[in-house]
Amino acid sequence: MYSALIKQPVLYYSKHLHDLTQSKLIKQTLFPCPGIAPVYCSLFGLMRDSDRIWFPPNHIFKLQQSDSEKLLFRIRHYFPGWYNNGSSFYAHRYGVSKGTETPVMDDCVMAYLFFQWRSDFLNGWVQIPLSHESQEECLGLAVLDMMRLAKESGQSPVDIYNDTSYKSFLPRCMRSRIQEYNILTRKRIRYRFRRFIQQFSECKATVCNLKLKYLMSLEMLLPSLFLERFQVTDISAHEVTIIVMGNKGIQWSKGKQEEGDVQTFCDFPEVIDISIKQGHKEGSVESRIVTLTRQDNQILELEFHSLPEALSFVSLVDGYYRLVADAHHYLCKEVAPPRLLECIQSYCHGPVSMEFTIAKLRRSGNHQGLYILRCSPRDHDKYFMSFVVGYETMVDCKHCQIMKTESGEYILSGAKRSFGSLKELLHCYQKEALCTDGYTFQLTRCCPPSPKDKSNLLVCRNNQGSEVCLSPLLHKHDISQMVFHKIRKEDLIINKSLGQGTFTKIFCGVRKELGDYGEIHQIDVVVKILDKAHRNFSESFFEAASMMSQLSHKHLLLNYGVCVCGDENMMVQEYGKFGSLDIYLKKNKSSVNITWKLEVAKQLAWAMHYLEDKNLCHGNVCAKNVLLIREEDWKTGSLPFIKLSDPGISITVLPREVLVERIPWVPPECIENPQNLSLATDKWAFGTTLWEICSGGEKPLSTLDCSKKNLFYEDRHQLPAPKWTELANLINSCMDYEPLYRPSFRAIIRDLNSLFTPDYELLVESDMVPNRRGFTFPWASENQEPAQFEERHLIFLKQLGKGNFGSVEMCRYDPLQDSTGEVVAVKKLQHSTAEHLRDFEREIEILKSLQHENIVKYKGVCYSAGRRNLRLIMEYLPYGSLRDYLIKHKDHFDSKKLLLYASQICKGMDYLATKRYIHRDLATRNILVESEMRVKIGDFGLTKVLPQDKEYYTVREPGESPIFWYAPESLTESKFSVASDVWSFGVVLYELFTYSDKNCSPPAVFMDKMGNEKQGQMIVYHLIDLLKQGYRLPAPDNCPKEIHKIMTECWSGDPSMRPTFKTLIHSSVPE
Repeated sequence: MYSALIKQPVLYYSKHLHDLTQSKLIKQTLFPCPGIAPVYCSLFGLMRDSDRIWFPPNHIFKLQQSDSEKLLFRIRHYFPGWYNNGSSFYAHRYGVSKGTETPVMDDCVMAYLFFQWRSDFLNGWVQIPLSHESQEECLGLAVLDMMRLAKESGQSPVDIYNDTSYKSFLPRCMRSRIQEYNILTRKRIRYRFRRFIQQFSECKATVCNLKLKYLMSLEMLLPSLFLERFQVTDISAHEVTIIVMGNKGIQWSKGKQEEGDVQTFCDFPEVIDISIKQGHKEGSVESRIVTLTRQDNQILELEFHSLPEALSFVSLVDGYYRLVADAHHYLCKEVAPPRLLECIQSYCHGPVSMEFTIAKLRRSGNHQGLYILRCSPRDHDKYFMSFVVGYETMVDCKHCQIMKTESGEYILSGAKRSFGSLKELLHCYQKEALCTDGYTFQLTRCCPPSPKDKSNLLVCRNNQGSEVCLSPLLHKHDISQMVFHKIRKEDLIINKSLGQGTFTKIFCGVRKELGDYGEIHQIDVVVKILDKAHRNFSESFFEAASMMSQLSHKHLLLNYGVCVCGDENMMVQEYGKFGSLDIYLKKNKSSVNITWKLEVAKQLAWAMHYLEDKNLCHGNVCAKNVLLIREEDWKTGSLPFIKLSDPGISITVLPREVLVERIPWVPPECIENPQNLSLATDKWAFGTTLWEICSGGEKPLSTLDCSKKNLFYEDRHQLPAPKWTELANLINSCMDYEPLYRPSFRAIIRDLNSLFTPDYELLVESDMVPNRRGFTFPWASENQEPAQFEERHLIFLKQLGKGNFGSVEMCRYDPLQDSTGEVVAVKKLQHSTAEHLRDFEREIEILKSLQHENIVKYKGVCYSAGRRNLRLIMEYLPYGSLRDYLIKHKDHFDSKKLLLYASQICKGMDYLATKRYIHRDLATRNILVESEMRVKIGDFGLTKVLPQDKEYYTVREPGESPIFWYAPESLTESKFSVASDVWSFGVVLYELFTYSDKNCSPPAVFMDKMGNEKQGQMIVYHLIDLLKQGYRLPAPDNCPKEIHKIMTECWSGDPSMRPTFKTLIHSSVPE
């Protein structure tokens, strides 16, 4: 242990500590360092000194009496840049409002880190480059250290220098190197060192500032101090180095010691689940396979040499996740901290600040009886119960203390009774009235932790502009704001009836659409026709269609659009070949095993997590709304595949009798008031649906009439529990009568994955190996061409856009021909001339070479027979272009969100610049929207690569050009450079803050200025003249002055005076 109080390493031997978990051992370890507050404990861990292996927080130390083990109590989780509060990018802990942020670590923890890093530095635990520059840095650090020692001891720095060899302040390797120098060189170094000490003798810096400067210098010199490397093998037995850093997430490189380029697998918030299992049968008995599941359902499998190494890696990622994403969630039960499990069970917050507590109670309504249970932010064995007292404008918060005794009992301050757990204590006092400071208080409703909480327990990192919390976008819109594709009645053929919904008649049919070359595409569809008797539900019917048409997930049913013909309102959807899940389960009861059911439940949970992540409530999750798209095939190993259909008419407008009939899918709070529809509604319905799946499609409570169903809720009954305890617990947690207690779908996916245990698989009579979609390293498929798409498997869905030279279609790539394939965007040429084809091939090569989170993803290419036609396959982004998105959702934007988009565009453009690419067509029409939180640069049709010997590119055949986005030098000399792209970005910034309004678009403003009668080449001449005269696009209405200043800097007539994209990234970060 490195004590900030006694200023030297203290080593703790565990021979006297038997059957203790790490958390208990840390608590004992903390007594010599009482200044370390609970909020900072999540930065620490225990490491074995002999092999530098970290223990997970739930590790139990079991040693024989004669054994001993040296453990180090160390800071493990670190965030670079935490000290620079003058920058827009410094890492900090969230506050309740702007200006209330707090540092990642306080002075006490910073001092602890100082002694830890100093010890590592001096004792050679980190490799130091033996270069002249490194030697100079090390000597500078030695000066700082000597100054710090002088301040602490009250001596002068020169006295310290005279009494102590300066080499004792240097790392071992550097001491040895200096010792090898000749005597003259050593004297010169010593003389220079003394001169520096004398110069800094009058330095007024405090001890704290000197320590901080020392840490800052070490951070720059030795990144290995705060990153961890793991040598593993991938599923193809290739050696891989995994690198984990607080500000960069999980990265990898080929071979050992970062031989190849370092690439990112994912950031911590993108991890959904981590599991550990025994290694392959042919491998070592000690090895373990760690599986990380990413947010897009990609998995990464890594084989570690031993269980301790695997647990060390998993606990590192799990700890970082809690520090940056959700302080009250764990990714893997094998490393879950016992204290966290206790808090989750008791709905107790971690050591959050009082300011956060009061703000949370206020946001929750400040109702009488509302309370928060939280760990003390100062003492490790104390808790606080904070609750609301008073009425109307006289509301106040009071705080009762709960003590944890040495025997593990809990006692409420002022009371005599003790309890075995926090949950028992709360359960008891909920039945009684509490008195404090003259107030009488009744515990009625707990305010539990929420995954969206931004408290002082979470760190906002210096590189994560996207961690800004934004308001949800897709709420209920007016009918005029809905988004869907309109389908003509003559393009539909309605065939046989498939049955009837509550308010709709359902038919199978065919949708026809004319292709680019006159061919007719025919697609099997389902047509839902709203009953004429229920036309009063038309708005809700179209809302469901609008919501589904703006979503793209493999487990959500595709919505093609709507058709309105006379008094008929129709929704046109993808066809589910095998029908609804409940009927399929009933028909195939004997052949469907528990593994099948769990796989289907997990797929549904993924769809629900996608919706929850977008803050969208479905509102009608049930087995009959889940369609089976593909059956299980034992021969090929393919799993069943389901999709969730649209919600239909919202429960907020349904008659009460219909809601009561839908018990137990509609949760109790929505029976009481349908306006209580929330994300928690879907969790209750998922629990009911999971019960349906496990019960073979049987309807729960089907024998009860409406009055008994009401009583079922009033008496707070639960559905009959399945025999499998863990499954029953999961269903009951989803169907908790308190909506806030229901788990997130991230937690549900984790718990469902944990049911696929090796022990359980032995009980299942199945030799089928699930074909999971895994992440593969590039070298695992070096001899294959994975990006070749076959034309016959591209199923046309609809046209997304059409220009003079090409069109973009929405297709499904469906090699199994079972509608389970991925939806993609397909770009193809309208006219395949040799010149156009050459340009198109160049565009494909450029996109293929780009990998960035803010650039549209390249999927592959598709050639027709004889390679006569070429198509580019890209990821499909359902929200379309940023230009259209801004126009449709103008009322839902604020400056913060617009600046987030601007910053992301800059990041993508800066990446292009490092690759020496010039985009040449940067505009909001060519920016695509992935989600409310992310945009991506697309359309590289005009992109050029800079020659190695020049910083600009001269276009010989300009063709059709977006002249109103072009810089003056591009218009006059056809010269394009990164600086000309910066000019275009200034126009994009203008488009953002005018919400792409057509009336004030760049063409409209410039044409209005020069006269709308101008045509052809005259427009270019007049535009050049205007720009030379200094005319620029005006400041948009309500645009902040700082943003307009950035625009004008981008529009400097001198390209060398324009800012770089790297500079613009910092300027565009939302504050």
